[in-house]
Amino acid sequence: MTTTAIAPVMKTVRVRASPNKAFRFFTENLSKWWPSNFSIGTSPMRDAKLEPRVGGRWYEVGEDGSTCQWGEVLEWNPPESVVLAWRIGADWRYHPDLLTEVAVTFRPVGDIETEVTLEHRKLENYEEAGEQMVGIFSSPDGWSVALDRLAQAIEEANSAG
Repeated sequence: MTTTAIAPVMKTVRVRASPNKAFRFFTENLSKWWPSNFSIGTSPMRDAKLEPRVGGRWYEVGEDGSTCQWGEVLEWNPPESVVLAWRIGADWRYHPDLLTEVAVTFRPVGDIETEVTLEHRKLENYEEAGEQMVGIFSSPDGWSVALDRLAQAIEEANSAG
């Protein structure tokens, strides 16, 4: 069976931080900016984690201490980029055999800003649910929410000193 490629969902936000700081904040402080309603666990999400290495897990921790995997780190290139496997199906459950990718790049803009671009690709791997997932990820309640929260959390961290 031939699967037709689906264009990736791309979202961009500017943050007031160097690429190094933006990369570190994105990867080390996931729970400070990740939307709590972007959870697939059986218990409400208490924390979100990203292990900082190729093969590292990308997962959530529930209030009851349970963990729920989302995927893993495919590429680790600080401070320029990180590529994450997103193995969450259209049923919002972890599927170890599903592979879509979330590639995030950090590009300097001037002296004090970074353009953070998130590209969710390989969406054709959702097969018949591919277009539905594109609609969800590209909607105002999709990846835009996560990137807006990232920018807000970085701004709050800047203000706190």
